[in-house]
Amino acid sequence: GSLSFANYARMIENPSYRAIILRTLQLSAVVTAVVIAVGYPTAYFIHTRSRVTATVLLACVAIPFWTSLLVRTYAWMVILQRNGIVNGWLKDLGLIERPLQLSNSFLGTSIGMIHIMLPFFIFPLYSAMKQIDMDLVRAARSLGASRTKAFWQVFVPLSGPGLFAGSLLTFVLCLGFYVTPQLLGGGNVTVISMKIQENITSYSDWGAASALGVVLLVVVAGLLLSAKRLGAR
Repeated sequence: GSLSFANYARMIENPSYRAIILRTLQLSAVVTAVVIAVGYPTAYFIHTRSRVTATVLLACVAIPFWTSLLVRTYAWMVILQRNGIVNGWLKDLGLIERPLQLSNSFLGTSIGMIHIMLPFFIFPLYSAMKQIDMDLVRAARSLGASRTKAFWQVFVPLSGPGLFAGSLLTFVLCLGFYVTPQLLGGGNVTVISMKIQENITSYSDWGAASALGVVLLVVVAGLLLSAKRLGAR
């Protein structure tokens, strides 16, 4: 009923809140890093194909957008469960004796989020790659640079804006993810969005939920502002 910073103080004093915020940042960073490692070679491969082949490959990348997020998450639950496809294959190959804990874990949550986030990274990166003048790469080759050196010293820096935009978009979206951590995490991977929902539905603590929402908003706004300043340089 009155203005108070008690909920913010509780986030600082309570170790569970600090752990949730740290886990959210950690999950977002891991997913973004893997998306970059997988998405950059994929975007480059599509960029080097003919127009028809590139169109087909981009359509394949876009297919997840045509499927409900909830359906995709449930699909990963089936694939990663103890008696799922992955554990079945590993057991048939003799690589494991007991099923791995893939679902209801940080690993399973990361896998599901990586699959969902890849298109958000590939599309802006591919768009930036299409703007690169390949004559610059060929000029580097004609001046004695190897294919690898021309790629790392010419092509990669020129694709930097797309790489930066895709990475930022992926990280920001991961910060507010709810459905996939809720289902694939199985209650073992609590992120900020889940804690907000819990505070409202389980405890009717709107103050704590609002404080977490403000923290999430400030983090995202800070990232976007920093990105704007870096982009202006």
